[in-house]
Amino acid sequence: MNKFIKHHGKILPLQSSNIDTDIIIPKQFLQKINKIGFGKYLFYNWRFLDSEGKIKNKDFILNNKIYDNSSILLTRKNFGCGSSREHAVWALIDYGFKVIIANSFSDIFFNNSLNNRLLLISLPEKKIDIIFNITKKQKKVFGYIDLLKQELTIEKKIITFNMSEAQKKSVIYGLDQIDDTMYYKKKISTYEENNYPGYIKYS
Repeated sequence: MNKFIKHHGKILPLQSSNIDTDIIIPKQFLQKINKIGFGKYLFYNWRFLDSEGKIKNKDFILNNKIYDNSSILLTRKNFGCGSSREHAVWALIDYGFKVIIANSFSDIFFNNSLNNRLLLISLPEKKIDIIFNITKKQKKVFGYIDLLKQELTIEKKIITFNMSEAQKKSVIYGLDQIDDTMYYKKKISTYEENNYPGYIKYS
């Protein structure tokens, strides 16, 4: 798997707060568990005016051709709240998003994103406002992300962001929580052998 260290992509500005997972992907589309094919249902109830998905909502930003092939989603606070459905992350990734920039994320959505290598960048509200103002002045705005430097560059403006080492390692190397645990397999086995009589070592 290629390392995820840098990314350059078009920004799609979605001016909404408290976007829950049912908005990201409605419950009627949660019938598969293979992570593929959910992108067409992303923000379904906002993208379409009918239940069959035949009448597009021309006022919704995902239906604006200017933002086709966007890979960075810019939004507001508490993104991914609501139910714990991992399909929300699958839908975002399958649609083409690699990075979500918001003021804050729900804890469960945050963990699901890490396990699926979707990069989440949390920024203070003032910095979010700055980026939204840039997207208002011109339609096609691109962002450049350097994960090692923890920098987001937009129109020559550099915005730094915080990220834990665990989160950075997870995104760069594509490690989920099981992978992270297996990294300490030898130490765990040694501890259990020394502290639990009759411990059976599993390969």
